[in-house]
Amino acid sequence: MGAVSGELRRKLLIVDDDTELLGLLAEIVEQAGFAALPAQDPPTALEILEREQPDAVLLDVMLGPWDGFDLLRELQRRTDVPVLILTARGGENDRVRGLELGADDYIVKPFSVRELIARIRVHVRRGRADRDVRRRDGGTLRAGPLTLDVDEHSVKKDGESLHLTVSEFKLLHHLMSRAGHVVQTSVIAKEVWGYEDDGARDVVRVTLHRLRRKLGEDASNPRLLQTVPGVGVMMLIPEESDSASL
Repeated sequence: MGAVSGELRRKLLIVDDDTELLGLLAEIVEQAGFAALPAQDPPTALEILEREQPDAVLLDVMLGPWDGFDLLRELQRRTDVPVLILTARGGENDRVRGLELGADDYIVKPFSVRELIARIRVHVRRGRADRDVRRRDGGTLRAGPLTLDVDEHSVKKDGESLHLTVSEFKLLHHLMSRAGHVVQTSVIAKEVWGYEDDGARDVVRVTLHRLRRKLGEDASNPRLLQTVPGVGVMMLIPEESDSASL
């Protein structure tokens, strides 16, 4: 029976160049029921990624001679599993940079073990649910010049392909599936990321800003993604988009 439960454990790739902390993190996640896959450098992390196909990645961006943000870019290119940054670099610029590069979460050391495990569980559960939905439901969404293909996990604007991170795609899918309706920021944070705390508003704000930029949106005169101050965001349906430009 133990072998079966071990096979069902979700795998977590942990990347940190601090040997002592890496061992501690591995012990923490193992006690929480995950299978820890530790790596001290990007080459090892990428080799484990290809071999083990983990369910999520816990990444420190301070990796000695290596730039953890470069590894984050490579992870975004190779996989769609959630990437959570866990680092001592807690400045706003670093947080924004990590989120703009596609990280699903940004946790600053020192950290609460309970909060860390809770966030990992949320992302692993949501990541697997998203992949299951893509396999099961499929379908295509359209809003104005945008076409989102759930099966292919792709987005086009006026026929031109857009390269979106997993977080950007999830946010756009959420808004397109509710086109013409204002979605509260707290609802976006909960349903897209699984968060219920006020800090999640920063994740929504940064991801929305990044998404707007990739869509070529003019923040002063949005044609697709309209912010309703103090409430949330609305994907304009074609009729509303046309009238808004008059």
